[in-house]
Amino acid sequence: MPYNMGWSVLPKEVAINMEKALGGGKLLEVVSVVKETLKTASSAPVNIAVTGDSGNGMSSFINALQGIGQEEEDSAPTGVVRTTQVPTRYFSSHFPNVVLRDLPGIGAGTQSLGNYLQEMQFSLYDLFIIIASEQFSMNLVKLAKIIQGLGKKFYIVWTKLDRDISTSAHLKERLLKNIQENIRENLQKEGVCKPNIFLVSSFDPLLHDFPKLRSTLHRDISDTRYHGPLENLSHTYKKAINDKVITCRKKIASKSFDTLGIWNADDLEESLMAYRLLFGIDDESLQQMAQSMGKPTEEYRALMKSRDLNTVHRGDWLFFCMNCNVVSCLCLILRCIPLLGGFVFNSLRKWKHRRLLEIVAKDTKDILKKILTDSIL
Repeated sequence: MPYNMGWSVLPKEVAINMEKALGGGKLLEVVSVVKETLKTASSAPVNIAVTGDSGNGMSSFINALQGIGQEEEDSAPTGVVRTTQVPTRYFSSHFPNVVLRDLPGIGAGTQSLGNYLQEMQFSLYDLFIIIASEQFSMNLVKLAKIIQGLGKKFYIVWTKLDRDISTSAHLKERLLKNIQENIRENLQKEGVCKPNIFLVSSFDPLLHDFPKLRSTLHRDISDTRYHGPLENLSHTYKKAINDKVITCRKKIASKSFDTLGIWNADDLEESLMAYRLLFGIDDESLQQMAQSMGKPTEEYRALMKSRDLNTVHRGDWLFFCMNCNVVSCLCLILRCIPLLGGFVFNSLRKWKHRRLLEIVAKDTKDILKKILTDSIL
């Protein structure tokens, strides 16, 4: 799913606020930034292009989608002859902040398909609805392939189904299956992935696939709005956490454990709690964050390997092996050996701390991923 064009880059202020909150281990502030960002994204404009062969009933479809009759003031003009000469914008209360752009039919002029795409500025749209009736032409197949190449989502909407049903010799179920199979076969020949196909009648917007089309469109409009912000928020928090890990690793290497809030570097339980506090996933912060999200704390704790040292041992066999009694006794013996013993002991201690740091950092990322998901549900 492509992201909305206006969210290709996260606003600088949002990125700075999130990085600052993560740097200070303030998960509650991160939640606030996420909610505010997604609230703004929820009303971002979405541009939908309605296109197809000339005479396929694109304007009638737009009127049906808007839930208005062709005689109403804001309706798209319809007729037996070609009525849409230039791209025309329409708005609907059923789809707030969505622009429905009725494009001239592909066969409306003498220009080639390439010129048509350039003239209609296809790159500006978030989603496409390809209208077909009577036959699924090669022009529509090529159009679908080009849209797929742009990484954009599209639907195939077969209109005038009422006429097909009334004139066909086949049973209704067989007719619907034949239309679907014909469209899919033509698309597959050109390597086009299976799109959503809806069979509708613009004169009966409550029948056939029209209700399904509406619900699918609502869902995809929401996905389009949120995809960009979610991707950017995800990239921002991962980068901030990775930067924090690099800083902590340097402090571990220089044995500056006190700057990490660790007073006894050999007490791994204390060290683990200090790292959790540093990243803002200590028990108190988790409880506050979960309350802000309206979720049970346990939903977030369940994602964590760093709940305590026992869960770390169960989730990381290498850490468990390096922290077992045999290895600990061996290290104590080696400490009696000048130089070598001290080097081995310090190296192992640093490795344990780096490992705990990585586990806590991953838990933080997993929790933030769930926060993003929960924020749009």
